[in-house]
Amino acid sequence: MLNHPTHAKLLTLKLGGMATAFAEQQRLDLSHLSFEERLGLLVDREQTERDNRQLARRLKQAKLRQQAVAEDIDYQHPRGLDAALFQRLLSGQWIRQHQNVLLTGPTGVGKSWLASALAHQACRQGYSAHYVRVPRLLEELALGHSDGRYGKLLARLAKIDVLVLDDWGLAVLDHAQRRDLLEILDDRHGQRSTVITSQLPVELWHDAIGDATLADAILDRLVHNAHMLALKGDSLRKKRSCLTVEAAQE
Repeated sequence: MLNHPTHAKLLTLKLGGMATAFAEQQRLDLSHLSFEERLGLLVDREQTERDNRQLARRLKQAKLRQQAVAEDIDYQHPRGLDAALFQRLLSGQWIRQHQNVLLTGPTGVGKSWLASALAHQACRQGYSAHYVRVPRLLEELALGHSDGRYGKLLARLAKIDVLVLDDWGLAVLDHAQRRDLLEILDDRHGQRSTVITSQLPVELWHDAIGDATLADAILDRLVHNAHMLALKGDSLRKKRSCLTVEAAQE
């Protein structure tokens, strides 16, 4: 371990990245570099390590269902994914403009995976994200009503830059659940971005919500400023299962 007062002071100042880079420089012949260049390398390492820690923290808080990343997206599978649109979404412009993304299609076509990839990319770009299944969120809000946490839950959800609501429309909503969803989306409308995944086509959402007045209010805040991706085709899980069987038989 390097025993140098400067190294110790960097650690005391919680500049771990610079301390690591300083130790590396002490072991190398960097006489060809100027003082400014060597200092620049130290600062760059500190910035990189801080960025990595912040990204790890954002990803931990996001609680993504799947570890999906943009580089692993399959644009070749015939599921109707608009590659040009999705690549534009990966740029993050929709988040800066506080727009939404609606992913619909049958089970197994990768809706949750793509939603997680968008959230992961948002974390890379410095935004906060959070994944939650709608049934579980509604249960948590119902508990919040009874134990006094409801206001705090709404305030926390309102601050998340990219909120992923998975499995929208799986079950019939009661009146309290409709009101809860309206409160969440009203707080986020024009301020934050929301990603929805659903097996139901968007045109069926109004009836699925179950109350015409509240459905109008919810969809007004959700659909009109949204990018829509309607997927189709066979399940990717079925494809992967077939590939696994084929590999085992070889």
